[in-house]
Amino acid sequence: MVILRKKWILCLCCLLMLGLSFANPVLAVEIRNKNEVLKQIDEYVVERMKVNNIKGASLAIANNDHVFYTKGYGGVSEASAITSTTPLPIASLSKSFTALAVLQLVEKGEVDLDAPYCSYFSDSSNFSPTDERINQITVRQLLHQTSGLTDKVNPDMTRFPQYEALKETNISLNKVKLSHNPGEAYSYHNPNYQYLALLVEQISGQSFSSYLDKNIFKPLRMNHTFNVSSTAQINENPSIPSGHYIAFGHPVNRAEPSWFIDGPAGIISTAEDMAKWMLAQYNGHFLTPELMQQYHAAGQVGPYGMGWIAGEDERWGRTISHGGIFWTYKAEEIIFVDQQLGITMLFTAGLNAFVDYTAIVDGIAQIMMGEKAESTTFNSRNMEIVMIILIVATALSGIYTCIRMGRKTKEITTVKWITASLLNLLPILILLFLSPIATFIGGGRVVPLIGLWMAMPSLITFLVVVSLVNLAKLVYRIHLYVQIRSKSQPM
Repeated sequence: MVILRKKWILCLCCLLMLGLSFANPVLAVEIRNKNEVLKQIDEYVVERMKVNNIKGASLAIANNDHVFYTKGYGGVSEASAITSTTPLPIASLSKSFTALAVLQLVEKGEVDLDAPYCSYFSDSSNFSPTDERINQITVRQLLHQTSGLTDKVNPDMTRFPQYEALKETNISLNKVKLSHNPGEAYSYHNPNYQYLALLVEQISGQSFSSYLDKNIFKPLRMNHTFNVSSTAQINENPSIPSGHYIAFGHPVNRAEPSWFIDGPAGIISTAEDMAKWMLAQYNGHFLTPELMQQYHAAGQVGPYGMGWIAGEDERWGRTISHGGIFWTYKAEEIIFVDQQLGITMLFTAGLNAFVDYTAIVDGIAQIMMGEKAESTTFNSRNMEIVMIILIVATALSGIYTCIRMGRKTKEITTVKWITASLLNLLPILILLFLSPIATFIGGGRVVPLIGLWMAMPSLITFLVVVSLVNLAKLVYRIHLYVQIRSKSQPM
């Protein structure tokens, strides 16, 4: 009997181990003390905000079938502290909502993903593109950002004046010449989602904001979420905390520059509501399984799908994510679909060359997975100190170089003069062509000059100082060279 009992126990253990081998990995947080996890998260977020000079932020974490944690951090004062119910712009995280609105119409049979976008506006006298390829752009290609439209041929942030309503956007297609054939290449372009929002209005007969409220926000009980058409409506809303940009380690409050954002970036939400949104991505039933699969899948060209960037984590499986960029606000979201874990952070600080917002969210994910959050030395505080040192050193170096040149006038040859002059012109050229350089680095995004300043004020200041110092050295070098040449001329 004892031997038989041992065999039964052994069999049960084997079956248990076999069952566990087929089960999904369990998040480490599920077997740890929740209070300890929350303490780690709070300490990590506060420390990351401090070293990156971020005034305020809110965090939402959804895990399995419940809201795991929502909290606000910081604020201008105790009276205006950020909470989990503070409304903040989610910027381009709005694109996943716009994509869902389109797919809801697909599910009803009112929109065909592979039908030409223009076919839904055939009765519009204002829609008559000169580039025939525009008539070939499909709804799917707009969703996947493969329409052939780019910021260079169809201005977005640099458009003046900005649109005032979605109904104006189709007119822009009349004179546009596509950068490439539809479906050939991926190019992130906000107006693609403006056209999709207009499509929702055209088919539903409702304003885009009304459609979102009735068909997405209310069904998900996102009671404090709403949509706006322009950044002016953000600036004018007293319930939305003011955003800021970071200059030499100091947060600078500023109104968000004028930008029409209805469709690609117009949603305002809270941490509590974003937690509900993330839960719906793996527990919701607002689309058929087939459409839900398409909704979370990568596009036909690259990882950008339908308002999401689809990815695969080596350890934790499928992910869908998106970042949101304003000049005075930032948002980051990632959902580990297989693990049923979602993290969203909304910040009252904008895009900055020295702040890695994605890394902050990744650190929270590491804590949730039972790992130690990585804290790199690359942060706003350290980099701004480096920039200040470089600016001061550049100014002092310029003075010292001029003194040396004055003492060694006989050593200045024509070859040395030309070489030094060309090197002096390099930072000036970089400063003059900073906008196209940023466009190249940013994957074709064309940004206004004010946006460049707000994203990298210390870098631009450094380039200005270097350029002025080099210009002074160039003028002084020319003066010395002319002086030497005049002395060498026979009397």
